Amino acid sequence: MSRARSFSGGTHPPGNKELSGSREIVRIPVPETLTVSLCQHLGAPSTPVVKPGDKVAFGQVLGERNGFISLPTHSPAAGKVVGVVEAPMPHRRTGPAVVISVESAEEAPAFEPWPYWGNRTPEELTDRIRDAGVCGMGGACFPTFIKLSPPPDKRIDTLIINGAECEPYLTADYRLMLESPDDVIEGMRILAAVLRVENPCIGIEVNKPDVIGLMKKKGVRVVALRTSYPQGAEKQLVHAVCRRKVPAGGLPLDIGVVVQNAGTCVAVVQAVRDGIPSVSRVTTVTGRGVRQPGNFLCSVGTPFSRLVEAAGGYGPDVKRLVSGGPMMGIAVHTDEVPVTKGTSGVLALSSEEAVGTDEGPCIRCGRCVDSCPLSLVPNMIAKASEYGKWEAARKLGALNCMACGTCGYVCPAGRHLVHYIKRAQDEIRAMARAGKGA
Repeated sequence: MSRARSFSGGTHPPGNKELSGSREIVRIPVPETLTVSLCQHLGAPSTPVVKPGDKVAFGQVLGERNGFISLPTHSPAAGKVVGVVEAPMPHRRTGPAVVISVESAEEAPAFEPWPYWGNRTPEELTDRIRDAGVCGMGGACFPTFIKLSPPPDKRIDTLIINGAECEPYLTADYRLMLESPDDVIEGMRILAAVLRVENPCIGIEVNKPDVIGLMKKKGVRVVALRTSYPQGAEKQLVHAVCRRKVPAGGLPLDIGVVVQNAGTCVAVVQAVRDGIPSVSRVTTVTGRGVRQPGNFLCSVGTPFSRLVEAAGGYGPDVKRLVSGGPMMGIAVHTDEVPVTKGTSGVLALSSEEAVGTDEGPCIRCGRCVDSCPLSLVPNMIAKASEYGKWEAARKLGALNCMACGTCGYVCPAGRHLVHYIKRAQDEIRAMARAGKGA
């Protein structure tokens, strides 16, 4: 533990990973109907190129890229398009989606497989990753090809694979690294080849000693990380692994670093080596509100209700359903929302787990300041937001907040700090778009 690396700040909430950590990944059958979101990635939603009544094949493009920060969307199964609709989404209230009546779940390459990808140029590999719709599978969903295309003045010398999975409850990446290490490693090597990085590494928290040992045995450079939240956030991971600080408002590429998730590595392998677009992912279904927590490989577009069914169904006490982890996840109002590429977890929380607190006044204890991994002053930003002082919130660094939830978790007064800060961010950005300034 003394040799494990970390960052300044953070906290260590109960992991609850024992609920699903020992459960091997199980493939969920493709349901009769898929609701495939056209906004599964950061940036502009893809533009639909199919209409009701169209027949689609596995891997066929359902939506084309709509701008530079955008990705194509592919069909996870063969079938018939029954609608292009606004549907409930796990990361936003609603979004455009293609509804498919499934006729066959058989998979086949949508691209030419490149089992010997070593003779491909970085440009060819990047184009394949883009055309396959690969985005960050850790939750941010940033288009992967953009990270692989830094500006000419940005020299990348470090590639870090994020195997931290610091969110409580979630074990999808853990099981993926444990059960498919060769795919994770091959994906890492493809990414390293594109970036021309010679010695990539993978950061793994010390609460996963079996994965650390396995990766080391396979010759991978492993950086052991202290178990702390949010260890897996990009800026914190970069600081922990290579002791470089990402500037405020900047990106890891500004200091020569690219970070990719372990699950993204597998999606890259499937796209490049196997010719399969990004149409499935491993998702943890857990919490004391389901009877048999586990980890499941499922097609995007699968409703949460099917995942809950695969986890033994709901238990007698379910208070809240969350997409993602308990710290940064989003509560959903229905289990008919579909899985997207960024759905790392589905949490069914019991009354004991989803305990609410009454908000009290700030007692100026400073715990939120001490724990903030970005060295912000959350209490002061929240106070400025509460009184509509948007310029003050901006000057205090509101736009730098990544909404990790650490401040709210440690606050003894139960202050809804992230809520206030997000409101300030929305107001500051709206005023900037209107040309009014904050």
